[in-house]
Amino acid sequence: MAAALRGLGLLQGRVRLAAAAAATSSFRRPGQRAPVRGGAAAAVPSAGKSYGSEAKEEEELRIRYLDDEHKGIVVLGLNRSHAKNALSKNLLKMMSKAVDALKSDKKVRTVIFRSEVPGIFCAGADLKERAKMHSSEVSSFVSKTRATINEMANLPVPTIAAIDGAALGGGLELALACDIRVAASSAKMGLVETKLAIIPGAGGTQRLPRTIGVSLAKELIFSARIVDGEEAKSIGLISHVVEQNEAGDAAYRRALALAKEFLPQGPVAMRVAKLAINQGMEVDLVTGLAIEEACYAQTIPTKDRIEGLLAFKEKRPPRYKGE
Repeated sequence: MAAALRGLGLLQGRVRLAAAAAATSSFRRPGQRAPVRGGAAAAVPSAGKSYGSEAKEEEELRIRYLDDEHKGIVVLGLNRSHAKNALSKNLLKMMSKAVDALKSDKKVRTVIFRSEVPGIFCAGADLKERAKMHSSEVSSFVSKTRATINEMANLPVPTIAAIDGAALGGGLELALACDIRVAASSAKMGLVETKLAIIPGAGGTQRLPRTIGVSLAKELIFSARIVDGEEAKSIGLISHVVEQNEAGDAAYRRALALAKEFLPQGPVAMRVAKLAINQGMEVDLVTGLAIEEACYAQTIPTKDRIEGLLAFKEKRPPRYKGE
Protein backbone atom coordinates (compact mmCIF):
# COMPACT_ATOMS: atom_id res chain seq x y z
CA MET A 1 0.00 0.00 0.00
CA ALA A 2 2.97 2.29 -0.48
CA ALA A 3 1.15 4.24 -3.18
CA ALA A 4 -1.86 4.80 -0.97
CA LEU A 5 0.37 6.01 1.83
CA ARG A 6 2.56 8.27 -0.27
CA GLY A 7 3.02 11.43 1.74
CA LEU A 8 0.34 10.09 4.14
CA GLY A 9 -2.08 12.31 2.24
CA LEU A 10 -4.81 9.71 1.89
CA LEU A 11 -4.46 8.65 5.51
CA GLN A 12 -4.70 12.22 6.74
CA GLY A 13 -7.94 12.57 4.81
CA ARG A 14 -9.33 9.42 6.41
CA VAL A 15 -8.24 10.66 9.83
CA ARG A 16 -10.21 13.86 9.30
CA LEU A 17 -13.29 11.90 8.23
CA ALA A 18 -13.04 9.60 11.24
CA ALA A 19 -12.63 12.54 13.57
CA ALA A 20 -15.61 14.35 12.11
CA ALA A 21 -17.80 11.30 12.59
CA ALA A 22 -16.70 10.70 16.17
CA ALA A 23 -16.47 14.21 17.50
CA THR A 24 -19.35 15.87 19.28
CA SER A 25 -17.79 19.20 18.43
CA SER A 26 -15.52 20.38 15.66
CA PHE A 27 -11.76 19.89 15.69
CA ARG A 28 -9.64 22.36 17.59
CA ARG A 29 -6.96 23.14 15.09
CA PRO A 30 -3.58 24.44 16.19
CA GLY A 31 -3.07 27.39 14.59
CA GLN A 32 18.77 20.21 -1.93
CA ARG A 33 21.19 21.17 -2.43
CA ALA A 34 22.70 17.70 -3.01
CA PRO A 35 23.05 16.03 0.37
CA VAL A 36 26.49 15.17 1.65
CA ARG A 37 26.64 11.43 2.00
CA GLY A 38 29.19 9.74 4.20
CA GLY A 39 29.64 6.46 5.99
CA ALA A 40 29.91 5.96 9.71
CA ALA A 41 33.61 5.39 10.19
CA ALA A 42 33.11 4.66 13.88
CA ALA A 43 30.29 3.65 16.17
CA VAL A 44 29.26 7.30 16.28
CA PRO A 45 29.55 9.39 13.09
CA SER A 46 31.81 12.39 13.42
CA ALA A 47 30.30 15.34 15.21
CA GLY A 48 33.11 17.69 14.26
CA LYS A 49 33.02 20.59 11.83
CA SER A 50 33.59 18.56 8.68
CA TYR A 51 30.86 16.35 7.27
CA GLY A 52 33.00 14.99 4.48
CA SER A 53 35.04 15.99 1.46
CA GLU A 54 32.01 17.46 -0.31
CA ALA A 55 31.07 19.75 2.57
CA LYS A 56 32.18 23.37 2.44
CA GLU A 57 32.85 25.58 5.43
CA GLU A 58 30.49 28.28 4.16
CA GLU A 59 27.47 26.00 4.15
CA GLU A 60 25.00 27.36 6.68
CA LEU A 61 23.04 24.10 6.76
CA ARG A 62 24.83 20.80 6.40
CA ILE A 63 22.86 17.73 5.40
CA ARG A 64 24.21 14.26 5.99
CA TYR A 65 22.63 10.92 5.14
CA LEU A 66 24.29 8.37 7.41
CA ASP A 67 25.31 4.92 6.21
CA ASP A 68 26.02 1.45 7.53
CA GLU A 69 24.44 0.78 10.94
CA HIS A 70 22.94 4.28 10.94
CA LYS A 71 21.42 4.08 7.47
CA GLY A 72 18.08 5.87 7.42
CA ILE A 73 19.18 8.62 9.82
CA VAL A 74 19.60 12.11 8.39
CA VAL A 75 21.47 14.83 10.28
CA LEU A 76 20.77 18.50 9.66
CA GLY A 77 23.56 20.62 11.09
CA LEU A 78 23.25 24.38 11.65
CA ASN A 79 26.54 26.02 10.71
CA ARG A 80 26.47 29.83 11.06
CA SER A 81 29.36 30.19 13.49
CA HIS A 82 29.73 33.95 12.92
CA ALA A 83 26.10 34.49 13.99
CA LYS A 84 25.66 31.78 16.62
CA ASN A 85 23.38 29.88 14.23
CA ALA A 86 20.87 32.75 14.29
CA LEU A 87 17.95 32.22 11.92
CA SER A 88 18.46 34.39 8.84
CA LYS A 89 16.37 34.58 5.69
CA ASN A 90 18.91 32.47 3.84
CA LEU A 91 19.12 29.81 6.55
CA LEU A 92 15.33 29.56 6.71
CA LYS A 93 15.22 29.12 2.95
CA MET A 94 17.79 26.32 3.15
CA MET A 95 15.93 24.63 6.01
CA SER A 96 12.62 24.80 4.16
CA LYS A 97 14.18 23.30 1.04
CA ALA A 98 15.81 20.50 3.01
CA VAL A 99 12.64 19.64 4.92
CA ASP A 100 10.63 19.63 1.69
CA ALA A 101 13.01 17.04 0.23
CA LEU A 102 13.05 14.91 3.38
CA LYS A 103 9.29 14.64 3.79
CA SER A 104 8.89 12.75 0.51
CA ASP A 105 11.97 10.56 0.87
CA LYS A 106 10.78 7.12 1.98
CA LYS A 107 14.32 6.04 2.81
CA VAL A 108 14.51 8.58 5.64
CA ARG A 109 13.65 7.02 9.00
CA THR A 110 14.66 9.69 11.55
CA VAL A 111 15.96 13.26 11.34
CA ILE A 112 18.34 14.77 13.90
CA PHE A 113 18.69 18.55 14.18
CA ARG A 114 21.98 19.63 15.70
CA SER A 115 24.59 22.38 15.65
CA GLU A 116 27.97 22.34 13.97
CA VAL A 117 29.05 25.28 16.13
CA PRO A 118 30.51 24.44 19.57
CA GLY A 119 28.61 25.79 22.57
CA ILE A 120 25.52 26.93 20.67
CA PHE A 121 22.42 25.26 19.28
CA CYS A 122 20.63 28.32 17.90
CA ALA A 123 20.53 31.86 19.26
CA GLY A 124 17.13 32.60 17.74
CA ALA A 125 16.33 35.12 15.02
CA ASP A 126 19.15 37.06 13.41
CA LEU A 127 18.47 40.40 15.09
CA LYS A 128 21.23 42.16 13.17
CA GLU A 129 19.57 41.20 9.91
CA ARG A 130 16.15 42.09 11.29
CA ALA A 131 17.38 45.55 12.33
CA LYS A 132 18.06 46.31 8.67
CA MET A 133 14.55 45.29 7.60
CA HIS A 134 11.76 47.71 6.89
CA SER A 135 8.92 47.37 9.40
CA SER A 136 6.77 45.77 6.71
CA GLU A 137 9.40 43.05 6.19
CA VAL A 138 9.52 41.99 9.84
CA SER A 139 6.03 40.50 9.84
CA SER A 140 6.83 38.54 6.69
CA PHE A 141 10.07 37.25 8.20
CA VAL A 142 8.33 36.08 11.39
CA SER A 143 5.64 34.37 9.31
CA LYS A 144 8.31 32.60 7.26
CA THR A 145 10.09 31.49 10.44
CA ARG A 146 6.83 30.14 11.86
CA ALA A 147 5.99 28.35 8.60
CA THR A 148 9.44 26.76 8.32
CA ILE A 149 9.34 25.48 11.89
CA ASN A 150 5.83 24.14 11.27
CA GLU A 151 7.15 22.29 8.24
CA MET A 152 9.75 20.70 10.50
CA ALA A 153 7.09 19.73 13.03
CA ASN A 154 5.04 18.12 10.25
CA LEU A 155 7.81 15.87 8.98
CA PRO A 156 6.24 12.39 8.88
CA VAL A 157 9.23 10.70 10.55
CA PRO A 158 10.55 11.04 14.11
CA THR A 159 12.66 14.15 14.71
CA ILE A 160 15.19 14.70 17.50
CA ALA A 161 16.77 17.98 18.60
CA ALA A 162 20.31 17.48 19.93
CA ILE A 163 20.96 20.54 22.11
CA ASP A 164 24.66 20.75 22.92
CA GLY A 165 24.63 24.50 23.55
CA ALA A 166 22.35 27.50 24.00
CA ALA A 167 18.87 27.29 22.47
CA LEU A 168 17.24 30.67 22.93
CA GLY A 169 14.14 32.30 21.46
CA GLY A 170 13.61 30.92 17.98
CA GLY A 171 16.30 28.32 18.69
CA LEU A 172 14.18 26.78 21.43
CA GLU A 173 11.08 27.11 19.25
CA LEU A 174 12.91 25.05 16.63
CA ALA A 175 13.72 22.41 19.24
CA LEU A 176 10.13 22.40 20.53
CA ALA A 177 8.95 21.50 17.03
CA CYS A 178 10.92 18.24 17.25
CA ASP A 179 9.35 15.08 18.64
CA ILE A 180 12.15 14.50 21.15
CA ARG A 181 14.71 16.81 22.73
CA VAL A 182 18.05 15.75 24.19
CA ALA A 183 20.34 18.26 25.87
CA ALA A 184 23.69 18.50 27.58
CA SER A 185 23.47 19.45 31.24
CA SER A 186 25.42 22.62 30.45
CA ALA A 187 23.05 23.73 27.66
CA LYS A 188 20.95 26.86 28.22
CA MET A 189 17.34 27.09 27.03
CA GLY A 190 14.70 29.78 27.20
CA LEU A 191 12.08 31.84 25.40
CA VAL A 192 13.53 35.27 26.12
CA GLU A 193 11.52 37.43 23.73
CA THR A 194 9.71 39.44 26.43
CA LYS A 195 13.08 41.03 27.25
CA LEU A 196 12.82 42.65 23.83
CA ALA A 197 9.19 43.70 24.38
CA ILE A 198 7.92 41.07 21.93
CA ILE A 199 6.58 37.54 22.34
CA PRO A 200 7.68 34.19 20.89
CA GLY A 201 6.41 34.24 17.32
CA ALA A 202 7.39 30.88 15.85
CA GLY A 203 5.21 28.56 17.91
CA GLY A 204 6.66 29.08 21.38
CA THR A 205 3.46 30.31 23.02
CA GLN A 206 1.69 27.18 21.75
CA ARG A 207 4.25 24.38 21.90
CA LEU A 208 5.83 25.24 25.27
CA PRO A 209 2.55 24.95 27.25
CA ARG A 210 1.72 21.76 25.37
CA THR A 211 5.10 20.41 26.48
CA ILE A 212 5.47 21.51 30.12
CA GLY A 213 1.98 22.73 31.06
CA VAL A 214 0.25 26.09 30.85
CA SER A 215 1.18 27.61 34.22
CA LEU A 216 4.89 26.81 34.04
CA ALA A 217 5.08 27.90 30.40
CA LYS A 218 3.58 31.26 31.36
CA GLU A 219 6.09 31.61 34.17
CA LEU A 220 9.06 30.96 31.87
CA ILE A 221 7.80 33.26 29.12
CA PHE A 222 6.76 36.07 31.50
CA SER A 223 10.16 35.98 33.24
CA ALA A 224 12.26 35.25 30.12
CA ARG A 225 14.01 32.74 32.36
CA ILE A 226 16.83 30.60 31.05
CA VAL A 227 17.18 27.04 32.35
CA ASP A 228 20.04 24.56 32.09
CA GLY A 229 19.80 20.96 30.98
CA GLU A 230 19.14 19.56 34.44
CA GLU A 231 16.24 21.93 35.14
CA ALA A 232 14.90 21.44 31.62
CA LYS A 233 14.74 17.70 32.28
CA SER A 234 13.04 18.20 35.66
CA ILE A 235 10.22 20.26 34.13
CA GLY A 236 9.73 18.01 31.12
CA LEU A 237 11.14 20.38 28.52
CA ILE A 238 13.58 17.71 27.33
CA SER A 239 13.46 13.92 27.45
CA HIS A 240 17.10 13.21 28.23
CA VAL A 241 19.97 15.14 29.82
CA VAL A 242 23.60 14.08 29.47
CA GLU A 243 26.88 15.35 30.84
CA GLN A 244 28.80 17.25 28.21
CA ASN A 245 31.92 15.53 26.88
CA GLU A 246 35.27 16.91 25.77
CA ALA A 247 34.17 16.97 22.13
CA GLY A 248 31.08 19.01 23.02
CA ASP A 249 28.69 16.62 21.25
CA ALA A 250 27.21 14.54 24.09
CA ALA A 251 23.61 15.42 23.20
CA TYR A 252 24.20 14.53 19.55
CA ARG A 253 25.62 11.15 20.52
CA ARG A 254 22.62 10.44 22.75
CA ALA A 255 20.27 11.53 19.97
CA LEU A 256 22.05 9.22 17.56
CA ALA A 257 21.66 6.30 19.96
CA LEU A 258 17.93 7.05 20.23
CA ALA A 259 17.56 7.27 16.46
CA LYS A 260 19.29 3.92 16.13
CA GLU A 261 16.65 2.40 18.41
CA PHE A 262 13.98 3.51 15.94
CA LEU A 263 15.60 1.95 12.87
CA PRO A 264 14.44 -1.68 13.36
CA GLN A 265 10.76 -0.68 13.60
CA GLY A 266 8.29 -0.74 10.71
CA PRO A 267 8.67 2.46 8.65
CA VAL A 268 4.98 2.83 7.80
CA ALA A 269 3.98 2.10 11.39
CA MET A 270 6.37 4.79 12.65
CA ARG A 271 4.89 7.42 10.33
CA VAL A 272 1.32 6.44 11.12
CA ALA A 273 2.01 6.34 14.88
CA LYS A 274 3.36 9.88 14.74
CA LEU A 275 0.31 11.05 12.81
CA ALA A 276 -2.07 9.39 15.27
CA ILE A 277 -0.36 10.94 18.29
CA ASN A 278 -0.06 14.42 16.80
CA GLN A 279 -3.65 14.54 15.57
CA GLY A 280 -5.03 12.89 18.69
CA MET A 281 -3.42 15.35 21.08
CA GLU A 282 -5.44 18.20 19.58
CA VAL A 283 -8.90 16.66 20.11
CA ASP A 284 -11.02 14.98 22.79
CA LEU A 285 -10.43 11.32 23.70
CA VAL A 286 -13.38 9.91 21.73
CA THR A 287 -12.23 11.67 18.58
CA GLY A 288 -8.65 10.67 19.29
CA LEU A 289 -9.64 7.01 19.49
CA ALA A 290 -11.38 7.34 16.12
CA ILE A 291 -8.16 8.78 14.71
CA GLU A 292 -6.21 5.86 16.17
CA GLU A 293 -8.64 3.40 14.58
CA ALA A 294 -8.28 5.04 11.17
CA CYS A 295 -4.51 5.04 11.47
CA TYR A 296 -4.32 1.44 12.69
CA ALA A 297 -6.38 0.31 9.70
CA GLN A 298 -3.67 1.65 7.40
CA THR A 299 -1.04 -0.70 8.85
CA ILE A 300 -3.05 -3.90 8.31
CA PRO A 301 -2.64 -4.38 4.53
CA THR A 302 1.01 -3.33 4.32
CA LYS A 303 3.81 -5.59 3.19
CA ASP A 304 5.78 -4.50 6.25
CA ARG A 305 3.13 -5.96 8.56
CA ILE A 306 3.29 -9.29 6.74
CA GLU A 307 7.08 -9.22 6.96
CA GLY A 308 6.93 -8.37 10.66
CA LEU A 309 4.68 -11.33 11.45
CA LEU A 310 6.77 -13.65 9.30
CA ALA A 311 10.00 -12.51 10.97
CA PHE A 312 8.42 -13.07 14.40
CA LYS A 313 7.39 -16.57 13.39
CA GLU A 314 10.83 -17.37 11.98
CA LYS A 315 12.60 -15.76 14.95
CA ARG A 316 14.70 -13.40 12.84
CA PRO A 317 15.03 -9.61 12.49
CA PRO A 318 12.46 -8.18 10.06
CA ARG A 319 13.57 -6.72 6.74
CA TYR A 320 11.24 -3.77 6.29
CA LYS A 321 11.01 -1.85 3.02
CA GLY A 322 8.56 0.86 4.00
CA GLU A 323 5.67 -0.67 2.06
